[in-house]
Amino acid sequence: MQLYFVRHGQSENNRMWSRTGSSEERVSDPKLTDVGQRQAALVAEFLASSYEAPDGRRATRGWDPQNVAGFPITHCYTSLMERAVATGHEIAEALDLPLQSWIDIHETGGMFLEDPETGERLSKPGLSRTYLEETYPRLVVPESVTDEGWWNRPFEPESARQERADGVLEELLDRHGDTDDGVVFVSHGGFFNHLLRAVLSIDQPDEEKLWFAANNASVTRIDFVKGRRIVNYVNRVDFLPGDLVT
Repeated sequence: MQLYFVRHGQSENNRMWSRTGSSEERVSDPKLTDVGQRQAALVAEFLASSYEAPDGRRATRGWDPQNVAGFPITHCYTSLMERAVATGHEIAEALDLPLQSWIDIHETGGMFLEDPETGERLSKPGLSRTYLEETYPRLVVPESVTDEGWWNRPFEPESARQERADGVLEELLDRHGDTDDGVVFVSHGGFFNHLLRAVLSIDQPDEEKLWFAANNASVTRIDFVKGRRIVNYVNRVDFLPGDLVT
């Protein structure tokens, strides 16, 4: 299996933070900005691209750590936060694949807002089934998601985040580990850090002491081959023009 971890395009919260360094006007489920939409379109084009040899023959698909011969992608999963779904939908369209929901690859903390007076993290429901199905027709919405939203649970504490990532990795390997599948995860920077710790067997859950950078719309590739985990590249954004690297 090849895993391609794609961070969502720039969100409204990302833009606000880059301009102000503050999260005072943070929203619980931000949409993509215009820049984020352009990033999503470009990463989709990149993942759908392939290399043609000069004589017209398709390049070999042997060991290809930089995907010179293209991306053999068979499955596309997304979290149900809108910035990820919007990015994933662009990718699924370009690849002509269904966009599968995977609730547990959501961003750390889940759906919440912080009370400005008390600092309490107030849980929010997330997008409704009707909205998701009408807005993103390629998205396969789980039966558990209703019109009352997909989250509807308390704020996720730091102590639960690594365990969730460990569980996602275990389920990913159960689904695809002994196959030739190419799997896309469209997810988030915080979750990326915990998943990469799980992949690398790093016992360091403290986000303040260890952090793996992931730009908006970046691609990270990890291969799982005969019990080995091969990190081919991390935080790849060479397909974006400089003014779209955020």
